[in-house]
Amino acid sequence: MEIKIINDSLVNASCDVLVVNLFEGVKTPIGATGEVDKALGNLISSYVIEKENFKGKLNEMYVLPTHGKIPADKVLLVGLGKAEEFNLNKISEVSAKIIKKVKALKAKKVCTILHCCPDVAGFEAAPCAQMIAEGTIIGNYEFKKYKSKKEDDDNNKNEVESLEIVEFDDAKIEDIQKGTEKGQIIAENLNFARDLVNEPACVATPAKLAEVASSIEGIECKIFDREEIEKMEMGAFLAVARGSIHPPKFIHMIYRPSGEIKRKIAVVGKGITFDSGGLDIKSSGSMRNMKDDMSGAANTLAIMKAIVLLKPDVEVHGIIAACENMPDGEAYRPGDILIAKNKKTIEIDNTDAEGRVTLADALCYATEQKVDEIIDMATLTGACLVALGQIASGIMGNNQELIDKLIACADKGGEKFWQLPLYDDYKDDIKSDIADMKNAGSRYAGASTAGMFLKEFVGDTKWVHLDIAGPAFMDKDYKEFSKGPTAPAVRALLNYILSI
Repeated sequence: MEIKIINDSLVNASCDVLVVNLFEGVKTPIGATGEVDKALGNLISSYVIEKENFKGKLNEMYVLPTHGKIPADKVLLVGLGKAEEFNLNKISEVSAKIIKKVKALKAKKVCTILHCCPDVAGFEAAPCAQMIAEGTIIGNYEFKKYKSKKEDDDNNKNEVESLEIVEFDDAKIEDIQKGTEKGQIIAENLNFARDLVNEPACVATPAKLAEVASSIEGIECKIFDREEIEKMEMGAFLAVARGSIHPPKFIHMIYRPSGEIKRKIAVVGKGITFDSGGLDIKSSGSMRNMKDDMSGAANTLAIMKAIVLLKPDVEVHGIIAACENMPDGEAYRPGDILIAKNKKTIEIDNTDAEGRVTLADALCYATEQKVDEIIDMATLTGACLVALGQIASGIMGNNQELIDKLIACADKGGEKFWQLPLYDDYKDDIKSDIADMKNAGSRYAGASTAGMFLKEFVGDTKWVHLDIAGPAFMDKDYKEFSKGPTAPAVRALLNYILSI
């Protein structure tokens, strides 16, 4: 689908469906919607609102024919909810609902109002355009790679070919263009991460992640194989990888800006391409979607792809320790003691707490790059899913300022981060009688004890951990997203990096 910017009046827009909006409770439309209403002989105000009782509630929709009074075949009236509750994230959500609706209407060409509502909400053109692009592309997402050809052909009949943002004020066109381009980059790469997570684990192997990383233009990329990982003394990561026929890959990507470097950041993504639980094997139900255990890695790859196009003045290191956690005869065992890259010893309490074990070496490696900040993303604990459900990621770390900034950037992108504590008392849960620590503790405060484990491997570097286990793979549609992978934290981290 192509997104275009048109400098014209809405009433002149020639398309299959023309999208206009209305706030809840409004009886007489104003602005661009008012223009369309007038051109249609007050059909919106006198019929849709008065007779059909259209309220304008968020995501409420009404389709009406134009009867040739304007070039558009149909008008889609969409509710924006209460004006006092309206924000940029609602533009993204509404845009996702709109694209689904117009696809159902079999529209090929769609024109839309900007939704910035200057008379009521007063948002600037660029961020409004960005949210339209993000919501439209995210909402339009489908993973059809493994569908049969006939079904795929049928689906293609409902594809929207172009979305045109129509704006009469030519002074806003440049800002709309910039906002649209930024939104497209963010959303398309977010969908790229969703594609990777949707791939079956037999395809998205450690080698495949390494291949994807190597294919990203505009970055430096180093791929370390098993022998090189052994030389780097990553005993924790290697132990988890032992049970799989797929060899581990340690991936280090670097984006260097052309100008002055304002900051150096490491983004570390958990890269367990399939998690059986190891010898502490999961139940079949718990294992069903464990192809998503590399969501942090998929996010990291997506962020690196986007960064090349967005060109921030920030040096970004993308780091992934990729492997499978499988119960082979050589698999690591409960009771084993591992030596991490920083020489700390880990007693294995549970082989299904493997993500933090691989991240231990990845975080050690990140600190050696002399970065200013480390942010890791991981589908780390079921405890976080229990605590926060599927709508929020847990956030914790050793620097409150960085935590606060990331929460604000998540809010800006329509995501939810909730801070969980890292009390020193939680260290008692991972104490070992025979090693420096255990990899798992009691069943209580599991997300925080996992965070305390990771904290042992970052030294004094500013660090934030994002437990994305909840929203990483949704079991039903939510806001912009269809059920399945959502690439949580991609938008938040890109917003943060671009804010520096």
